[in-house]
Amino acid sequence: MKGRTIILDHLNGRETAALLVDGRLEDLLIASDAPAPGTIYRARADRPVKGQGGVFLTTSDGPAFLRQVKGLAPGDHLLVQVSGYAESGKALPVTQKLLFKSRYAIVTPDAPGLNVSRAIRDEDERVRLLEIAHEIMAGATHGLILRSSCAGADGDAIAEDITDMKSLADQVLGDGSGALEMLVEGDGPHALAWREWTDPAEIVTDAGALETHDVMDAIAAAQKPREPLSGGAVLFIEPTRALVAVDVNTGSDMSPAAGLKANMACARALPRALRIRGLGGQITIDLAPMPKKERRAFENALRAALRIDGEETVLAGWTPLGHYELQRKRGRIPLNEVFG
Repeated sequence: MKGRTIILDHLNGRETAALLVDGRLEDLLIASDAPAPGTIYRARADRPVKGQGGVFLTTSDGPAFLRQVKGLAPGDHLLVQVSGYAESGKALPVTQKLLFKSRYAIVTPDAPGLNVSRAIRDEDERVRLLEIAHEIMAGATHGLILRSSCAGADGDAIAEDITDMKSLADQVLGDGSGALEMLVEGDGPHALAWREWTDPAEIVTDAGALETHDVMDAIAAAQKPREPLSGGAVLFIEPTRALVAVDVNTGSDMSPAAGLKANMACARALPRALRIRGLGGQITIDLAPMPKKERRAFENALRAALRIDGEETVLAGWTPLGHYELQRKRGRIPLNEVFG
């Protein structure tokens, strides 16, 4: 099956979206019982945590944790946005930097200015988009980012998207006082698929489409730690309470370059493997043996793969034992929570 296919269905009663590219599962979004990233609350500050440089908050859905705050006193009310999924038993991670994001536009109240995605390089197209932005945002104090999906898109659709996000921002920012309340619910998988998977694709909404398009087989494979790589190498991906451990195995290849080949295959495959499994947090990779001079090539390959991944990931670097560490945003619900 060639081309891109987006499947909008339900899995175990949860709203689910799957992206297939040439018949292979490339991305998977599953709804969680927890508040979705993007949810905005009117919250109350409780107690600061000096050692962690943050403060615990109370929201209408339970405790939250806000990092790097100054000038906030217990009892103060503030607007915060959920930035990811919490680890089991921990408070919701939130930020005061609100973003109002849609398919074409991101309104940024804390970052004024009108900007066009760097991925759009055609100067005439950039001028067209900025003209639309200036017309809609005239007099507004918010900032605006026009996303790469704007390239070639209908001007009226872009203008409508900007107007909707600007109006939502105005409404929320003008509603900062009052009782604890959820003001905006984060997008679910179907809305996220519309917002983020913008390349042309066949859309399938039939009930049971996850089964008929073999997505369930791919999900079953992703529940296992083993992830095959090109050239016969293998990844073993195992989440623990503290971190996600990734082990690179060269398989049956006994050549002198086997370690480097396996590690490069890991760099290319790891973002997809983590994305489908819904894994984030601290990630430690136990790489196959390779010369230290090849480390830069591995880092470059991993950085390139993460650039098109979409999930915020920090490359923390090498440990004294030769492991490589990542810090990845918990932007997905882990598969082991869906089927646990």
